[in-house]
Amino acid sequence: MNKHRVMVLAVDGVLPMDLGIPTQIFNARPNTPYELTVCGDTEAAVTTSAGFTLGLTAGLEALAEADTIIVPGFEDFRRPPHPRVRAALKLAGRAGIRIASICTGAFAVASAGLLDGRTVTTHWAKADDLEELYPRLRVDRNVLYIDNDSILTSAGFTAGIDLCLYLVRKDLGAAVANDIARDIVAAPHRDGGQAQYINRSLPTPQATTLADTREWALLHLEEGLTIPHLADHAGVSPRTLTRLWRQETGVSPHQWLLTARINRARELLETTDLQVEQIAMRCGLGSGANMRARFRDTVGNTPTAYRRTFQHQAA
Repeated sequence: MNKHRVMVLAVDGVLPMDLGIPTQIFNARPNTPYELTVCGDTEAAVTTSAGFTLGLTAGLEALAEADTIIVPGFEDFRRPPHPRVRAALKLAGRAGIRIASICTGAFAVASAGLLDGRTVTTHWAKADDLEELYPRLRVDRNVLYIDNDSILTSAGFTAGIDLCLYLVRKDLGAAVANDIARDIVAAPHRDGGQAQYINRSLPTPQATTLADTREWALLHLEEGLTIPHLADHAGVSPRTLTRLWRQETGVSPHQWLLTARINRARELLETTDLQVEQIAMRCGLGSGANMRARFRDTVGNTPTAYRRTFQHQAA
């Protein structure tokens, strides 16, 4: 096999866990052509987010020799890396070298202008920061990773594993990627996107006129609540209820109820063994088919796959 040079770019404040992903997946194996180098702005050492220093084997000039560059996340992601780092990344991008980021590593790639005009991803909790700092890109908060041809981005730590295994599948096929996944005890492929990990809180009310009605609704989600039902409980007309509800929560009563029902469904999937049809009835989502459709639209995954991922966490 032809040699494939993988350069892991460790910027100051690099996250050790993110750094560990490519060094585990792309290290030397008998059935892979990968040749791994950890490089940075200085050949001496870089300080990690945990406070210890990491010895490097090459400087930024090594990026020009790469076939693939992996950029792990780093702690002070709102501050762009040193101009030398940005310049080296920009040159690599212009040369068509494949560049992949893990978690907040996307901020370093964006600082070099390589994400302009692209749809990318990062950890969902940092998505607003990325769009604020680099308004020429768009963040998809749902997916685990995005392949933009020669530029790839991924969400949080475990999504970095997904992305690196995906790169191996592209390079060498599913069998080799599956072997590596078994070796590091990881799933070769995960269902769903990162939307399933986002805790969707109900909007914080700006007033309390309908507070009692909202509390009552949360206790009666299994019922076929309608706007007239809510208006009757609040003692106002349906039109007034809709206007006040949106003023106080920022969303319509229908959207508020759907969010509440999906949150309740997630809780029951995590903490009970109830069938999907039973959960649908308890949450007011009607049939199992309707719950599956609404759940996938909102969470980005099926109820069954969501339960498989999260039920053990509640045990």
